[in-house]
Amino acid sequence: MDLQKQDLQKPDARPQGVPAVSELRASDAERDRIADILHDALAEGRLTADEHAERVEGVLRAKTVGELEVFIRDLPAAHRRGPGPVHPAAPRRPTAGAIPIDPDDNVVAVFSSAVRKGRWRAGRRIHAYAIFGSVEIDLSEALFDHQQVVVKSFAVFGSIDIRVPENVSLRSMGGGVLGSFEVATLDSGEPEAPIVYVDGWAVLGSVEARPRRGKVVADILDRVQRKVDRSLRKHLGH
Repeated sequence: MDLQKQDLQKPDARPQGVPAVSELRASDAERDRIADILHDALAEGRLTADEHAERVEGVLRAKTVGELEVFIRDLPAAHRRGPGPVHPAAPRRPTAGAIPIDPDDNVVAVFSSAVRKGRWRAGRRIHAYAIFGSVEIDLSEALFDHQQVVVKSFAVFGSIDIRVPENVSLRSMGGGVLGSFEVATLDSGEPEAPIVYVDGWAVLGSVEARPRRGKVVADILDRVQRKVDRSLRKHLGH
């Protein structure tokens, strides 16, 4: 029997019925990894803002690992080997003395609804009260003057919905009493990124905090771009 016939008779290395890696369903963690690469490419000037927005939208729609890889195959980060730079994880609790006792802002809904969103300036401490009502706090377009922000949430027979940019760190310090207190933990790859701590209680109510995909803290990108520009000028001798 010659080698060609032997090769034809070799069994497939992948068991029958087992899909290739590219055909596997994508997880949220894999989508986050691709979104991080796109975010870095935007900060480095490899993608325009329109290209970044279009690709992030595609990442959110992608169903398989193979579909995700399409969005980064022309970027250097997709072909690097070995682990990337390691950033220390955000602390689980705010730095002592960094957060005032009194709130900078109160958002209250009693048998009603209250919304805080858009381009607004986030203080160091925000108190949210939902008593037989609903509160929405959207930080995805907010201006962060401080790196550490606490959102103290009290939901009693009500709901509090918190959204943050996808490039911040997000931590939970609260809990539920016959209620739901759910915070999607985030670790930003940017050392300058804000850290949002969600504290408080959900009593027969719900508190939920998670990132709004495609939204980033713009001034972080500005600082990164300025660092790139300074490095480039130094390299060129200007």
